[in-house]
Amino acid sequence: MSLRINDIAPDFTAETTQGTIHFHDWIGESWAVLFSHPKDFTPVCTTELGAAASLEAQFAQRGAKIIGLSVDPVSNHDKWAQDILDVGGSAVTFPMIGDPELKVAKLYDMLAADAGETSEGRTPANNAPVRTVFVIGPDKRIKLTMAYPMTTGRNFDEIIRVLDSMQLTAKHKVATPANWKQGGDVIITGAVTNEEADKIFPGYKTVKPYLRTTKQPK
Repeated sequence: MSLRINDIAPDFTAETTQGTIHFHDWIGESWAVLFSHPKDFTPVCTTELGAAASLEAQFAQRGAKIIGLSVDPVSNHDKWAQDILDVGGSAVTFPMIGDPELKVAKLYDMLAADAGETSEGRTPANNAPVRTVFVIGPDKRIKLTMAYPMTTGRNFDEIIRVLDSMQLTAKHKVATPANWKQGGDVIITGAVTNEEADKIFPGYKTVKPYLRTTKQPK
């Protein structure tokens, strides 16, 4: 069964470049961003890991941990890290999961159950679906999934933008409109009556009876 938003993120134990982790324990009370790769030493993924490494401090400021996965052994990840530093200019200091038996890729429904039990001999094309981003909340539930083709590098600024939106809307009775960025106006949710909105969001604007906007709550 495919994973959906609000499903509990499957827990697992795996080897990483920073030792063995138990995923839910590793997340703890943080948000988590898990992003996967079809194989080590692939060009687009090399640039992505460099981009993620350069933004790790921004994720940390938001109480979010990042973790990568590639369907190759951890020993390969350690060798790949030098290329990522050379290309992107930032060292990978977050853990990279090794998934040579494809267990996590299958658990997260990125590969079919009959995909085999080893990464050996598989090409990036064989593993093409292992290009998914999962954002997981402190409650261990999946908040976001995004799947990318191999030829399109992921936009990590967008992942941060969505994380900002989800954290804001988890605290306040608001939603964010298309192309919203930090500091922009937000939408009052339908769960708030006009009478309540007058108290909570004084000066809000009614664009349509079902669309009310207000300044971003602090």
